[in-house]
Amino acid sequence: MSNTHKTTLEPEDTLNGAGHYDPNFTSHVISAIGPKTDPRLREVMTSLIQHIHDFAREVHLTVDEWTSAVTLINRAGQMSTSTRNEGQLLCDVIGLESLVDEITFKKAAAAKDAVTQSAILGPFFRHDAPLRNLGDSISFDTPKDAELVYMHGTIMSASTCEPVEGAELDIWQASTNGLYEQQDPDQIEHNLRGKFRTGKDGKYGFYCIRPTPYPVPDDGPAGELLHMLDRHPYRPAHIHLIVIKQSFKPITTQIFDAESKYLDNDSVFAVKDSLIVDFTPLQGNEKAGLELKYDIHLAPVD
Repeated sequence: MSNTHKTTLEPEDTLNGAGHYDPNFTSHVISAIGPKTDPRLREVMTSLIQHIHDFAREVHLTVDEWTSAVTLINRAGQMSTSTRNEGQLLCDVIGLESLVDEITFKKAAAAKDAVTQSAILGPFFRHDAPLRNLGDSISFDTPKDAELVYMHGTIMSASTCEPVEGAELDIWQASTNGLYEQQDPDQIEHNLRGKFRTGKDGKYGFYCIRPTPYPVPDDGPAGELLHMLDRHPYRPAHIHLIVIKQSFKPITTQIFDAESKYLDNDSVFAVKDSLIVDFTPLQGNEKAGLELKYDIHLAPVD
């Protein structure tokens, strides 16, 4: 049989390099991208194809290994619903969302103005959280082991420090059992989540609970991957926030309890030093025993 049609692997010592693979295959795949392709899509896909092909050659990826990976990705998609994004969680546990977050907001973080740092969205965000009044509580049927908190602060421009009127703050957190309301049939809908709008003074305030650490769901592909990598599934205690106001860059972030475990080894790599906060005793308030004052600085679009 001619060497041109040879399909068996080369001797083991040649597998130390990729020279025995078709040197033109990847460039052939990239050149198949048509001339009407969006320029940014062309840039992204060209790099993706090049890197993923190089990766496959570097580790000598087998069909069985590739099939297992595709099955894992398919299961993440099949498991995802409007209340749980397993595909996003899979990206989180390998640090991809945190890396993309860093890349996306690096310019704002490097600016001379002190812009509040961003953090990942996470898989349990809901678009339909209700708008609540300033001073309301987002905690309903508060569990006995929860510590009630009055969280408040000012949303302001990072460039002028002027208060931002009409900024929308979207907040959500897990209960003390480690579950978000859409995961837990014992919590009422929209428990521990809500939206608030600032007045002319840029201030916001509401009641919530002190967050507690919890494990990410381990009953799906993301949890299985963590187990295979001999890693724990826990996240430090945190509260999620999104802040939106026209003429300012939106911020998606999380704030972390300074006294929480797992700050140094968050299972999704989202902790940043500037996002670590202190909960302090609150005197003279019958509704809460703790206080969290947290100001938020938005970067103007221009």
